[in-house]
Amino acid sequence: MRPTTTFLAVYSGLLTLMLGVIVLSGFSAAKKTVFDEIDVHRINVVEPDGKLRLVISNKASFPGSFIQGKEIVRPDRKSTGMLFLDDEGTEMGGLIFGGSKDKDGKIQANGHLSFDQYMQDQIFSLDAGREGNSRWSAMTFSDRGDYSITEIFDLLQKTKGLPDAERAAAIGKFQETHPGDHARVTIGRARDNSSVLRLKDPEGRDRILLKVDAGGHPTVQLLDEHGVVMSQLPAKQ
Repeated sequence: MRPTTTFLAVYSGLLTLMLGVIVLSGFSAAKKTVFDEIDVHRINVVEPDGKLRLVISNKASFPGSFIQGKEIVRPDRKSTGMLFLDDEGTEMGGLIFGGSKDKDGKIQANGHLSFDQYMQDQIFSLDAGREGNSRWSAMTFSDRGDYSITEIFDLLQKTKGLPDAERAAAIGKFQETHPGDHARVTIGRARDNSSVLRLKDPEGRDRILLKVDAGGHPTVQLLDEHGVVMSQLPAKQ
């Protein structure tokens, strides 16, 4: 018995429909992929609209700074790690790390985790490092001035070709008219093997200093705005 034209049309339509379902199901399942192991140079985590929110990268592919979606080249960045960006595509902190030993056996290592103020630089950071036999680690809380970080990037770009002394003078003049960038609290292990807690005033000056030196001797100092010790425990000899 030969199939009719109507039967062939219906049969063909069903096959086409089933194929479409299989293909669409395959695409749907492909949205989630599981890997046991993957080698990658850089991962960009983006929102559905393509806006960059997180970068995980090796040293060779690590990006510059981002301001509202625009990348600013940073040749000084030579670390591995990750970079955090806010809803507007502006950098808001990151995690970087590195370590090496040169041909003479000298060790250099660093680790840095920070979070930034909105459209500004870091206001909280964790740091650890080593240079030869000198080691340090610290937690720092900072204030940032009431200005946009784009202003300092513009200044650095304008002064890029100037001699070091002229560039430093321009940056110093900028800081005079853009106050407020000061560390306020630092706690950590210093290079001299002492442990220190520094409480600073809004101008970044030490006002309370708690310290245990490398020999295990503790001191507590209260200082005035000029750095003069007003009171100390144990009392000075």
